[in-house]
Amino acid sequence: MHVCPWWLGYALSSPLRKLIHNPEKLLGEYVTTGDTVADIGCGSGYFSLPMARMVGEQGRVISVDLQERMLDMVRRSAQRAGLQPRIRLHQCREDNLGINEPVDFALAFYMVHEVPNAQAFFDEILTILKPNAHFLIVEPKIHVRASRFKNLVDMACKAGMKPLSEPKVRVSRAVLFGPC
Repeated sequence: MHVCPWWLGYALSSPLRKLIHNPEKLLGEYVTTGDTVADIGCGSGYFSLPMARMVGEQGRVISVDLQERMLDMVRRSAQRAGLQPRIRLHQCREDNLGINEPVDFALAFYMVHEVPNAQAFFDEILTILKPNAHFLIVEPKIHVRASRFKNLVDMACKAGMKPLSEPKVRVSRAVLFGPC
């Protein structure tokens, strides 16, 4: 298993990234005011902060990462942006997310390929999704071949999720799921 090093978090939050992966455009139709959402493998918070704006004061973002240094970056960014009350930081374990709060939307952006047991990961994700929730996985084409991505989609289906669409995300493979 290869986990993105914490120091790459700074590069992942570059303002230039918006040209390729604009959080509002990518997630705007899935995240609404008042939602509880999970940013799984949040890294430095590139998606967490925009989602915190989208959910508004009544919503919540659970920013989940394995690395404490990544969560520290999210904390500092959230404080600077005045969004800290909307963001709950959660350090997971390698083999367990450890989230008990039901969510309206979960995002796994460029991280499932780093998970040691993808089937267990998808099984756990299903337990936190509310009945009409959505789960979006996005993987980089450079790291995840089409055959491997299909295998991940099959595992998510085996866990009890149903593919709803394949959103277009630049240089990526993506599937939006809902519960069966």
